[in-house]
Amino acid sequence: MEYYRFTIKVAEAQREMALAFMSELPFDTFEETEEGLEAYLPEADYGPRLQAQLDAIIQQLGLSYQREVVPYQNWNAVWEASFEPIQVGQFCGLRATFHPEMPGVQHEIVIDPEMAFGTGHHATTYMMIQAMEQEQMQDAAVFDYGCGTGVLAILAAKMGAAEIDAVDIEDSAFERTQANALRNGAPQLKAYLGDLSVVPKRSYDIILANINRNVILDSLPALYERLEAGGILLVSGILAADQALVEQSAAAQGFKKSGSWRREDWCCLRFSK
Repeated sequence: MEYYRFTIKVAEAQREMALAFMSELPFDTFEETEEGLEAYLPEADYGPRLQAQLDAIIQQLGLSYQREVVPYQNWNAVWEASFEPIQVGQFCGLRATFHPEMPGVQHEIVIDPEMAFGTGHHATTYMMIQAMEQEQMQDAAVFDYGCGTGVLAILAAKMGAAEIDAVDIEDSAFERTQANALRNGAPQLKAYLGDLSVVPKRSYDIILANINRNVILDSLPALYERLEAGGILLVSGILAADQALVEQSAAAQGFKKSGSWRREDWCCLRFSK
């Protein structure tokens, strides 16, 4: 199967932001280069809609790129070369199967090297893990909204959550979440493919939403309804410049801000109901 390679010129200071935006598109792999990023996309997934979405991101961030067709290669090797482990203090370590064990962390999560998500969202994932460390997960009902590889849902399981639902609109995310849950011994994790409507209607003690500003803003009413009284909503994938907007929208919905984190150009927010 042939792939398209998008070579994107982007300054180092903008790379996390660019990765965050582009990870919402169905790229299989991201690889950092001296001049920016290379993003790989199966030829079958390319079309006018994706091109328009990518062009909008490029224009918004003031970037430039080139597109070329490349023959099949060992994409796991490409992914392995670009992915780096994440360690959040002594609380949690996130690594792939080809990395050595991470001694000294309370919770270690091992993800499937066949996943298709590259190196994006490190800052937002890091903050969500920081925020989760402060929460009481034992016997809780948890919902991971936009689960990606299932990392946050798996961490909730390791922290003692009794019931965990996770959902994502991408086939690959759904499949990887299932595989990673099995790999990490999280049988209480149930994954769903689709948007919020496919998840059984019930209430949760804690909702995790590491997605993006627009999805969070659009989903606040539904998330409020699905949260128990006194429950906690943790959100990230939000640029620091958009923090006030999200806080105002959450307050209008009835949420109360009860914590915040900042890393690079990103923020993570804690709300209670």
